[in-house]
Amino acid sequence: MTVRRVVPNLTVADVAAARTAYVETLGLTEVMNHGWILTLADDAGHQISVMTTDLTAAVNPDLSVEVDDVDAAHAAAVSAGMAIVHPLTDEEWGVRRFFFEDPSGNVVNVLSHR
Repeated sequence: MTVRRVVPNLTVADVAAARTAYVETLGLTEVMNHGWILTLADDAGHQISVMTTDLTAAVNPDLSVEVDDVDAAHAAAVSAGMAIVHPLTDEEWGVRRFFFEDPSGNVVNVLSHR
């Protein structure tokens, strides 16, 4: 399994206001917008996501990690005894993902694009 990218996720009250703040202050560009989550990036490929409430999960993740094999990552998380707080799911927006909680309580969204 290989990590492809790591993106911090910030929970916000208003996605549009957060978009304005990051675009105007840092010059980031919108690269994805589902209404409840927005990802912004710069020309070097650095990314940040802002979100209100996750569409299908009971908790918002602190971090998203894209991997080349989400099933292998899920098996590794289970084997390591990590608490799975959102099950392995094929989401309607084209990703397969699960969330685990690390020992400090950080929630990590692990995903692959389908």
